[in-house]
Amino acid sequence: MPEARAASAALPQPALEIASGYAFGGPALDLGALLWDGVCLPDAQVRIPLPMLNRHGLVAGATGTGKTKTLQLVAEQLSAQGVPVFLADIKGDVSGISAPGARNEKVQARAAEVHQEWVATGFPAEFYALGGIGHGIPVRATVTSFGPVLLAKVLQLNQTQEQSLGLIFHYADQKGLELVDLKDLRAVVAFLTSDEGKAELKNIGGLSTATAGVILRSLTAFEAQGMADFFGEPEFDTAELLRTASDGRGMVSVLELAAIQDRPQLFSTFLMWLLADLFHDLPEVGDADKPKLVFFFDEAHLLFHGASKAFLDSITQTVRLIRSKGVGVFFVTQTPKDVPADVLAQLGNRVQHALRAFTPDDQKALKATVKTFPDSAYDLEELLTGLGTGEAVVTVLSEKGAPTPVAATRLRAPESLMGPVEASTLDAAVKASPLYGRYAQAVDRESAYEKLSSRGAKGPDEMADEVRAPARKPKDDPSVVEQVVGSGVFKSLARSLGTQIGREITRSLFGTARRRR
Repeated sequence: MPEARAASAALPQPALEIASGYAFGGPALDLGALLWDGVCLPDAQVRIPLPMLNRHGLVAGATGTGKTKTLQLVAEQLSAQGVPVFLADIKGDVSGISAPGARNEKVQARAAEVHQEWVATGFPAEFYALGGIGHGIPVRATVTSFGPVLLAKVLQLNQTQEQSLGLIFHYADQKGLELVDLKDLRAVVAFLTSDEGKAELKNIGGLSTATAGVILRSLTAFEAQGMADFFGEPEFDTAELLRTASDGRGMVSVLELAAIQDRPQLFSTFLMWLLADLFHDLPEVGDADKPKLVFFFDEAHLLFHGASKAFLDSITQTVRLIRSKGVGVFFVTQTPKDVPADVLAQLGNRVQHALRAFTPDDQKALKATVKTFPDSAYDLEELLTGLGTGEAVVTVLSEKGAPTPVAATRLRAPESLMGPVEASTLDAAVKASPLYGRYAQAVDRESAYEKLSSRGAKGPDEMADEVRAPARKPKDDPSVVEQVVGSGVFKSLARSLGTQIGREITRSLFGTARRRR
């Protein structure tokens, strides 16, 4: 941007120093224009280098400050540069990214303020919905693939119950009882707690009848809430998120969550499954010219709330290692304190919208947020409470990987529609997708439920004998860790070295299993 750099000589000295930190030579995303002393300086553009988008980031701010529009702005420019994007649409208003925006006075005024050449543009998009609830191509996971650790969080089990659930998965894997949907898992637990299966239960160290009963009741209640649709086949292949359109632009994958926004534990954990599955399948790429995918993790605080230390460690490990696979992750939440320190330390790109300071807790959060930024020429406490809608405090990583100066920024206007498209238009787009025929119809093949049901018809003694038959008597009461490490699920993770090592770490940490291809 030579014109901007030449004109920037007239900027005030502090603003000139900030602007020089954003004068990148390579491809970059344009966020907006610098704000200094209450004045917008369009000759000082604030940008993010494209290769640094896999260094992860945070978009934060109070409700109504413009976080969603920031996501839309960044997603548009990533798509335009051939980078696929994943967006979780909690409120149902991101679908407009697929349609050209509407020119109006506000858009024109903002474009003029920041020297943006605004052109109404729609971007290639696919729309998904968890279990097909809502408008979108159904996204499902098998229970086996989802794994006991993530499922335990969805079911809100405690640590002991989580470990017991892991043993139940291990038992099912050992006996060839495929856990495709929730009724499969419920059938296995019901068998283990029945008169016929109690002998099997005794062979699983550390799993009591009482704990198995708690898990069974949790599963039954979970199904009664209508959650069964999210688990089953055909299982969604996360490689679909890496697609580009025929014109070379990156596909924007929008996961519609408005229909289930009252089930936060479910969708936040499903987002983690998507991320963990991507990490499992992608090869190492090191430092690439641009990311393979940028993944926006909305309502991130829901993932971390009430999570065990082991679960948080798994997230931290995944976020740290997935960068080398070319995936950037942006957590979206209200304040940085919603994100654990070990995760926050890995988020080099920051877009902080306005914060409120109406209560003592708000003021404490404000002070904590200020401490997470590099030293700045601004009074950040005052600035963060005075930002308007569509304005933010920005610091990113330069092309050399060093933090840029903190820059108050008036953000550009998205060029796509800032609001939802019509439901009929959305449904038509979903049904016209080449993926619709692949995932729309649920399939219920023979799995654990059917196998246990057919055995039950042969009588209790014979059924128990058949289920017990493949088992080998454990020696010296192996520990929980020994049993899990000895399971077929774990062994499948150790098939190769090299780039597969990263997969093994995530798969063992989250307890997820490789899907059938």
